[in-house]
Amino acid sequence: MNSLTHIEKQKLERELRMDGGYVLDFSNRTFEELFRDVVGVPIYDTRYALGSGSKANRMRAFWQVATDDQLRALFQGILEGWDLYSRAPMSEASRALLQRTIKKLGGCVAAMDEPEDATDTAIDPKASERLMSELLRVTALAPQTRGYAYEAFLKDLFNAYGLAARASFRLTGEQIDGSFVLHHETYLLEAKWQNTTVGVAELHTFEGKLGEKAAWSRGLFVSNSGFAPDGLQAFGRGKRLICMDGFDLSEMLRRRLSFVKVVDMKVRRAAETGNPLLSVRELFP
Repeated sequence: MNSLTHIEKQKLERELRMDGGYVLDFSNRTFEELFRDVVGVPIYDTRYALGSGSKANRMRAFWQVATDDQLRALFQGILEGWDLYSRAPMSEASRALLQRTIKKLGGCVAAMDEPEDATDTAIDPKASERLMSELLRVTALAPQTRGYAYEAFLKDLFNAYGLAARASFRLTGEQIDGSFVLHHETYLLEAKWQNTTVGVAELHTFEGKLGEKAAWSRGLFVSNSGFAPDGLQAFGRGKRLICMDGFDLSEMLRRRLSFVKVVDMKVRRAAETGNPLLSVRELFP
């Protein structure tokens, strides 16, 4: 028996992308070598051939019988060799989960509970200045033309951070919808530019859209005018969306923070606190 709980196993399955029978981007060879050389286990032995015998099922079979020491060696090996076993960079969520698990199993890891300095992947200063100027220009436009200009600004913003939208934005009045992908997670985008703050009804409407999509969909709600505090309180916790306001955008650009790390930290703190709108200034003091 080992110390892993059912919930911890489910979280590890999500971060290791085991839903399709695979584990990260391991080949049969690298999967066998990791278990043989790092854990000391012949993972392709028949005792681990659970169900279909896929890599994901062999991992699950191993988790059922492994000791804490064996699990610690496995997760330490995955943490240290992530760039060898995955084509996608390690997200902050994956890193934090692996580190917490290793600590629980009696191991020691470098302290990384807080995000590294987000400026290490900052955009070019000229790009930041240009985007800030463009945001100020959009602010000064008349309402009937501002929606289209905001659409162009957001596209430019995503491109500047190397995160082009997966689909074209659709504009209805001053509402802009789209989607993008971060760390294999699909985000639906809701963006509003209006004179009043976003209330609980609009939050519930967007949450309803997410509920109609695949279970792994997340949401980013961008409201330049912000969100009503009583609306956020009434909206409640346990939702699949995070929020960003105009101040977050300007602060991110002014300080040249990484958009990816801002989203990662908003997701992590929303999971920890239930608050979908923790400001950039709070997250990166």
